[in-house]
Amino acid sequence: MRTSGLDLAPFRALRYAPARVSSLAAVTSPPYDVVVRPDGLRELETADPYNIVRLTLPQADDPAEGHRRAAAALRRWLAEGVLAQDPEPALYVYEQRPGEGGPVQRGLIGALRLTPPRQGVVLPHEDVMPEVVADRASLMRSTAANLEPLLLSYRSDGRLAGAAAVVEAAAGRTPLLEFRAGDGIRHRLWAVTDPAGIAEATGDLARRRALIADGHHRWATCLRLAQEHGGRPPWDRGLVLLVDTARHPLRVQPIHRVLAGLPLGTALARLREAAGAFRVRRLSGPPRKALAELASTPGNAFVLAGGGELYLLNRPAPGLLARAVPRDRPRAWRELDATVLNAALLREVWRLPDAAPSRIGYLHDAAAAVGQAKASGGCAVLMRPVAEETVRTLAERGVTMPHKSTSFGPKPASGLVLRLLGDPPLSPPPAPRTPGRARR
Repeated sequence: MRTSGLDLAPFRALRYAPARVSSLAAVTSPPYDVVVRPDGLRELETADPYNIVRLTLPQADDPAEGHRRAAAALRRWLAEGVLAQDPEPALYVYEQRPGEGGPVQRGLIGALRLTPPRQGVVLPHEDVMPEVVADRASLMRSTAANLEPLLLSYRSDGRLAGAAAVVEAAAGRTPLLEFRAGDGIRHRLWAVTDPAGIAEATGDLARRRALIADGHHRWATCLRLAQEHGGRPPWDRGLVLLVDTARHPLRVQPIHRVLAGLPLGTALARLREAAGAFRVRRLSGPPRKALAELASTPGNAFVLAGGGELYLLNRPAPGLLARAVPRDRPRAWRELDATVLNAALLREVWRLPDAAPSRIGYLHDAAAAVGQAKASGGCAVLMRPVAEETVRTLAERGVTMPHKSTSFGPKPASGLVLRLLGDPPLSPPPAPRTPGRARR
């Protein structure tokens, strides 16, 4: 039955058989786009031969070969019983509990019907990079599986009813699985198979719409693959975690930039050449102190880091903003730090278009960004978080922010729940034949 809101359906999850792996902590990982450091990837790969990154981030000189390896590994793990499909369809309640007594996050995992942005049911808030969508689509074609869920947020009236009541009732039972990850977060999962509970949750969600909190490239990938398959099941749905932010608010954090091809000296020289483009002031102390000063600075501001030095960039010249920032978007969009960074700093001052991922890295951790910039001989731009209300207001108006503007969390662990797009054992489907299709 189609609805005007969120259409969530139960499914038979593919999950690790605990007896076949060293531990669930050793086979799970953060989402693929958070694992950006080579040392972090190697640590995950060596934690257990069945770690999920061998599917989500397969390594090979040729990306297509990596995707074939991921598909072969998935088929092999199915045949060996490392991964097994649950016997009956379910919605899954997922909990993340910090080790130091922080706020608990709970949400509902299911198969969500894919809807284009114009329908206003699932609201994207960031632009995507076409080359990343192409890569994820190739991987998804090869594996014929949703390998990790998107994180979506919706807002109820806060009452313990509908989906919220189903989530909280499940959390009072013995979980399907429970483990504590290396970062101290405890993960728990429950299955909701009762038809009445499923109906209560899905009926409530059918009146809601959601914001894509994390996973814009995966959502765009799912939409592309659904179109390629003519909107036929099971390609008409994607794997999502829905969190009610009225009960479990998400954290919004920034994503920092690493400009490996732009040494700090060159960045500062180009700022001097564009006299008055930004006020540049050297900072003392560790990045932690610089971020605190950045947070208290009014207007558009950034911390530029490189070679052990830190600079505060703020007070962009009105003439520069008028010349560089497009005027065809709302004022809230034009005043975003990410907008000003892309248009004024990267393109106009530094002459480095924010397009090629090979030239610009995106890291969620400020210390890691500073370290990577120093190791590469480049520089890092440290950012501030965007208010969630700003994100939601723009999304509701159909306005997307520059890509990698926000990082919502906590993000679901990859590897707890997968969704097959075919019956096991899988054979990877051939890529669709499109006349004149561009090569990657």
